[in-house]
Amino acid sequence: LLRKFYVLKNLLNNIMSIHPSAIIHESAKIHKSATISAYAVIGANVEIGSGTVIDSHTVIAGPTKIGKNNHIYSFASIGGDPQDITYQEGQESNLVIGDDNMIREFCTINRGTEKESSLTRIGSNNMLMSYVHIAHDCQLGNHIIMSNNASLAGHVRISDWAILGGFVLVKQFCSIGRHSYSGMGSQINKDIPDYMVAAGIHPKIRSINSVGMKRRGFSSSSISSVKRAFKVVYRDSQGRLLDHALSELEASESDSHEVMQFVECIRNSRVGIMRGPADE
Repeated sequence: LLRKFYVLKNLLNNIMSIHPSAIIHESAKIHKSATISAYAVIGANVEIGSGTVIDSHTVIAGPTKIGKNNHIYSFASIGGDPQDITYQEGQESNLVIGDDNMIREFCTINRGTEKESSLTRIGSNNMLMSYVHIAHDCQLGNHIIMSNNASLAGHVRISDWAILGGFVLVKQFCSIGRHSYSGMGSQINKDIPDYMVAAGIHPKIRSINSVGMKRRGFSSSSISSVKRAFKVVYRDSQGRLLDHALSELEASESDSHEVMQFVECIRNSRVGIMRGPADE
């Protein structure tokens, strides 16, 4: 009889997909196909989409909206208050996470502040390895990899397909461009334009991310165009103003979508772009 009881209990738990030891606020909205494991804590104003798996001992605070088919591993802290001395309880503050993300153990992601749309946003298909920290008001795109212990200060923007190595630190308001690569331990305090490789403890732009571009199916002509743009901005400047170099690219490489993205990324920089090897 006791054996039948435990079999029935396990069947009910599998149907519900919510472990009985999980603590879930009455206002939380959890899709019937989501899985909430033992001792997870789901707070007020949290929404969890279909197929998402929340592992044991994870804490999710709200207002937080999590999309479909994410996997959040044990001891992650998602949707906590912004670590900002100007934030006051009761101010609008939100976190939105897209679909198909992998968020590993001990990651911390904070909600946004009223300084910048009251929103921290994580896109889809991202991999955040253990101990990654994403601060308030950060905006992440899609297909991003952040290796172990990479950390973002507030208001950082990371575009699609960027890769950050382990222990990379990014200063407030910096932007990391599309298809860029930041080497392990880099302390980033300026913007990294699209398609570039940055490396060093005090990093500089070293080259274009030709390996990453090849892996993602860029044509040889596109890669060559980006190489020429890199040389104009970082190697062959010959004392020209950056704006003059960008204008030259707009005239000579106007048929290259990738170069136009590169130029736009630099023109939209909020804190200035990282320097290159020619400045050493």
